[in-house]
Amino acid sequence: MSVNPGFGGQSFIPTSIDKIQNLAAMIRSMNLSTLIEVDGGITLDNAASVAEAGADILVTGSAVFSGGAIASSFKELQHTIL
Repeated sequence: MSVNPGFGGQSFIPTSIDKIQNLAAMIRSMNLSTLIEVDGGITLDNAASVAEAGADILVTGSAVFSGGAIASSFKELQHTIL
């Protein structure tokens, strides 16, 4: 979790980036094939940073579903990280 659990729409906790980077380094050093999934506060503003830090799976809710234009919001988010 990259937010405090409880409800949707919370802001991403910036220190999560360091935790993701550290976890990704541990996974590499142990030669594991583990995927990192990050859930909470993922937006267009931070999705690329989260992916660059080592996250393989990004879970988003409010960033895609709150604006009403679900398909275009999803495509924009997808474009940000690919």
